[in-house]
Amino acid sequence: MRIAVNTRLLIKDKLEGIGWFSYESLNRIVKKHPEHQFIFIFDRKYHPDFVFADNVSPIVVGPPTRHPILWWIWLEFRIPHILKKYKADLFISPDGFMSLRSKIPTLPVIHDINFEHYPEQLPKLVRKYYQHFFPKWAKKAMRIGTVSEFSKQDIAKAYKIDSNKIDVYYNGSNAMYQPASEGKKLSIKKTYTNGNPYFIFVGALNPRKNIPGLIRAFDHFKSNDKAGFKLVIVGDAMHKTDAIKQSLNEMTHKADIIFTGRLNVQDLSGVLAAAHALCFVPFFEGFGIPIVEALHAEIPVICSNKSSMPEVAGDAAILVDPTDDNEIAEAMKRLAENEILCQELVEKGKVQRQKFSWDKTAEKFWESIETCLDGIKQ
Repeated sequence: MRIAVNTRLLIKDKLEGIGWFSYESLNRIVKKHPEHQFIFIFDRKYHPDFVFADNVSPIVVGPPTRHPILWWIWLEFRIPHILKKYKADLFISPDGFMSLRSKIPTLPVIHDINFEHYPEQLPKLVRKYYQHFFPKWAKKAMRIGTVSEFSKQDIAKAYKIDSNKIDVYYNGSNAMYQPASEGKKLSIKKTYTNGNPYFIFVGALNPRKNIPGLIRAFDHFKSNDKAGFKLVIVGDAMHKTDAIKQSLNEMTHKADIIFTGRLNVQDLSGVLAAAHALCFVPFFEGFGIPIVEALHAEIPVICSNKSSMPEVAGDAAILVDPTDDNEIAEAMKRLAENEILCQELVEKGKVQRQKFSWDKTAEKFWESIETCLDGIKQ
């Protein structure tokens, strides 16, 4: 059958969470199912690395979609025409976006609905777009995919949808994330922190990631730190970063925070593996890929006790209230001073990480696709 796929987030050297989900799952699915033809729909010139197999036909459909008005034009006018032109039997959308004007059965992957819980953290037009369209898309979808049991129940409750219509496929971890030798760790620490131990945060710098709270907590921790810890923050700024700047200006130990910007996977995997621990304390996550990456890098984890994160971390992390700076600081102190606890978490992480792999993601995603295809044939 002919399966059209929204691949607009497959952008070379700019893959974020949903982009990685798209890359890792689609790469496996198209290679494993040569009996089907896949039409990859890009919104700009694509990189040949994303044409994974001979059964993939890449096409470019403009305009580039990085603004709500352009999303609307692309989804409601361009996509229906393309799906009809290429006689698609099913439309798959890994970023959850759909077309209300198209009659083609659609399977969106809605990773989370954070905008329903923290709408103030998004630009006004983006927020209004999401809150208007996602409920409509969820009801129109043939099936829905998501990345955690938490998100499944959240979507079902918020949009009054039967949870049996929603399938869960956990995210995985890139094979590059693995433990580093002591020699490599020393080299990386010399490069990034002048040889000092450090906590690390990985993720886009936007309000829901709680960077200001992390900074304040680290400042509290530093008031009694004797080991010279640093905080390394990896990620690009997205929107509403004024609160981050304000927190930096108000802190005492500003010189101990290093912003690296975005790092490629090869560099990031090393920086993560050389860290003393991951400190990942967002207010809300549909999954939280950095947690799984840290489990594979075999470093301890501090993460939020909210939304999907306890589900992903299991017993392999110290869970903290992201709204309590003192609790986050205390968790840092415990890991900085207790090597036995660190090792216990790493050992538990080796067990917990077995639940997550991109092979399993692709397998579950395909089961969802196959259910749709079977429904279409009937």
